[in-house]
Amino acid sequence: MAAKRKPNAAFMAPLTPSAALAAVTGSKALPRTEVAKKMWAYIKKHNLQDKKNRRNINADDTLKAIFGGKKTVSMFEMTALVSKHLKK
Repeated sequence: MAAKRKPNAAFMAPLTPSAALAAVTGSKALPRTEVAKKMWAYIKKHNLQDKKNRRNINADDTLKAIFGGKKTVSMFEMTALVSKHLKK
């Protein structure tokens, strides 16, 4: 019988967003998975996914604060930039 995979506790630990990130996710501590969901909800709501290259996100002023002032970031880059705005 195969052991059931346990979710990684580090992913589930609630983290506190910075002021810039709180503008998107709210100021409550959230696990990384929820932060990612809220980021995507915001990106879709404001139509910020690049039309030509769907892997890129075009930042509005709110996201620029999170993305270190960059106008465009890739999905992969976004994860790294967002994690800088989360603290235990």
